[in-house]
Formats: sequence, C-alpha cells, structure tokens
Amino acid sequence: MIVYKSNKNWFGDIRHLAKSWTMVKVGRASLMVAAYTLAVAAFHIEIIPEASMSSAASVFTFLGVVLSILLVFRTNTAYDRWWEGRKQWGALVNNCRNMALYAHNMLPAEDLETRRYLAKHISNFCFAFVEHLRDGTKLENLIELSEDEILHYKHYDHIPNRIASQIWRVLQEKYRAGEITDMDVLNIRPTHQSLLDILGACERIKKTPIPFSYAIFMKIFITAYALLLPFALVKDMEYWSVLAVTFVFFAFIGIEMMGEEIEDPFGLDCNDLPTGTIASAISGNVYEILGLTERSEQAIKKEQELYEKIF
Repeated sequence: MIVYKSNKNWFGDIRHLAKSWTMVKVGRASLMVAAYTLAVAAFHIEIIPEASMSSAASVFTFLGVVLSILLVFRTNTAYDRWWEGRKQWGALVNNCRNMALYAHNMLPAEDLETRRYLAKHISNFCFAFVEHLRDGTKLENLIELSEDEILHYKHYDHIPNRIASQIWRVLQEKYRAGEITDMDVLNIRPTHQSLLDILGACERIKKTPIPFSYAIFMKIFITAYALLLPFALVKDMEYWSVLAVTFVFFAFIGIEMMGEEIEDPFGLDCNDLPTGTIASAISGNVYEILGLTERSEQAIKKEQELYEKIF
C-alpha cells in the first residue's frame, strides 16, 4: 500500500500515481491505441475520405454506457474483496490483542516462559499468515525459531494451522495443570477460534478470483470498443479523434486494471493491503501487552515516509 495524506497534495498524488506500475501499463496501452487511431484517421482522411462509420456513432454511445455499467460492477466487486480483506485483518488485530490481554491476566506474572511462548507464536501466526496468502510461508520470516522448530515446520504445508494448534496445546496444558480455570478457557477460546476463522475467510478471497469468463469478456469488450470507435469518429472529428479515442480508452482500461490490481488484496501490488506491516504491529502489541520488553526486529516501528510503499 502507498502511504499518503488524503486531500493534502493534489498534484503530488497525481505525479506519484503516474509512476505506479498499473498506470505505466495503462499509459503504454493508451499510446498503442493512439497510434492505431492515428493510422485509421490518416487512412480515412488521406486515402478514402468518402468511407466512414459516422452514422454508427450513436451505437457506440449506447455501447459506451453498457461498458460503463459493467465496469462499475467490476470495480465494486474488486473493491468489496479488498475491503473484506481489510476488515478480516482488522479483526485479526483485535483478536490477537484480546488473546494476549486474557493471557496476561490469567497467567502468573512470574511465568515468563509461557508468556514468551504465546507472544512468539501469536506473532509467528501473523507472519506466517502474510506469506501463506502470497506464495507460501517463508520460515525465515518467522521470529525466534530454533533449528528443531525449523525442521519441525518443514513437515507441514499449512504453517498457520500448525502454529494455531501449538498455541491451543500450551493453553490446554496449563488448564490440565490447574494453572488456569474453566472460565479462563471459555474467555480465551473465542479469540483463538477467530484466528482460523479469519484465515479461512482470507483464503476464500484468495482462492476465489473473479470468474474467468467475466474477466476475459471485459477485456475483449474494451479492446473491441477501442478498435472500432475510431471508425465512428474520424469523419466528424478527423485527427482530433486520436485524442478522443485515447482518452476514452484511458478511462476504461484504467478502471479495469485498477480493479484487477485490488481484486487480490494480499499480494505485493502498489494498492494491496499492507499485511506485513499489520503483522508487525500485532507482534509489537502482543509483546507489550504480555509485559515483555524484548521485541523482534519485525515489531519495531519506524516512521513511514510520504509515498513509501509498505507491505
């Protein structure tokens, strides 16, 4: 995600947007359409000026309205996925804090071993969660792992599930030893259960992309519209049709590509969710709540610069 201050620097925001990879792709595609439209305009004006499709301009107006409605649906669907992902990660923040808070109050102050164990594993659940939603968990991103733990995790394909199991196991051991009560277990259980509920919800978003036929149809529709529109405008607008067609295509393809960028909100695109940064914040909160002064490097906060990309 790009760090910026809303409504503070209009031209600075536009200047930075022009540098994003999505806008670079949009710009390249728009230049190609401009060159194509220029060739069509030159062919009709200089070689066969009597041939045109200007009578069909009203048809393109109608098609433009239809395409706009489809793009609105496309963008709303992509944004819903992005916002649902953000809500799930917000719930993860709250539930990890609540779990740490319950653990802090039900564990003896001198039981630093269990406190460190819970802080470490709650943090590692979040760090594993981040990469699990991308290309798979990277053990080097987890904190305070011993050689035995690294070898242990290599036997599992779903690391977040394993870490959640380890968290519950240590709580059950404390319960069986009589160190925590029935009420403690009842209080902390929903926060632990929420970890896998949130994980499942994010996996649903990740593994259920926009239907293939719908996504491809939008691209075909936009491309066909851009390729045929010059023939309808060139007689009335002549070479000005180059600017008109390029601007229309820029608007349509820009909306489509922005939707494509945010429909999978857990990746590394410029406008994806900063799940890694959120996981680091959770880690810092958990260590602090459990009364542990030492923190991992991932949990150390730093001042974010304007237009910095955070992950």
